[in-house]
Amino acid sequence: LDDPTQGRVAVAGQPLDKMSSHERVELRRRRIGFVFQSFGLLPFLSVEENVEVPLRMVNMPVRQRRELVSEALDLVGLTPRAHHRTYELSGGEQQRVALARALVSQPDIILADEPTGQLDSATGLLIINLLRDIVERTGVTVIVASHDPQVMHAADLIYELRDGQLVRAGPPPRGHEERASSPH
Repeated sequence: LDDPTQGRVAVAGQPLDKMSSHERVELRRRRIGFVFQSFGLLPFLSVEENVEVPLRMVNMPVRQRRELVSEALDLVGLTPRAHHRTYELSGGEQQRVALARALVSQPDIILADEPTGQLDSATGLLIINLLRDIVERTGVTVIVASHDPQVMHAADLIYELRDGQLVRAGPPPRGHEERASSPH
C-alpha cells in the first residue's frame, strides 16, 4: 500500500515502486493473502461466503469459486461448518475461516498480523501448527507479525524489530526446533 522511505521492495522480482496503482491492486488480489488479528470476517455471511469473497472480487466463475472454497475449507478443517454464520464459531474457528479466505486464491504469500492475538494460548498453538502445516503442504510463504513467543519458535526465520530498528535476523533460538504438540 505504501512506498518505502528508503531501499527497494520487490515481490516475485517485480519492484513495487515501478507498478501502477492498478498493478498493485491486482498483486494484492491475486498473489497475496491477508490474515488479520481481528479476523476481518463479515458476520452476515456464512463461513463459505466469507471465504469466497476474494474470488468474487476477481470475477471468478461460480463453479471454480466453489471448488477452491471447498479445498480451502478442507485444508483448515472447517468443511462441516461451511454453512454456519461466523458469530456461531469460536475464536479459533473464526481465525481458521480467515486463514481459508487468505488461502482460497492460492497466493504466493500470506501476510498474517498477530494471528494468535485474539486467542488463548492453546488455540493459538493450534493456529501456529496449522500455519506450519499449510506452508509444508502448499509451499506458500507465510510472513507473520507477532509478539507471541510461540510464533517465534515455529518460524524458519525471524526478523526482530525493537523501536523500529532491526535487532536480530536469523533462525529461531536453539532448543526450540521441535514443534509443540497440539492440545486436543
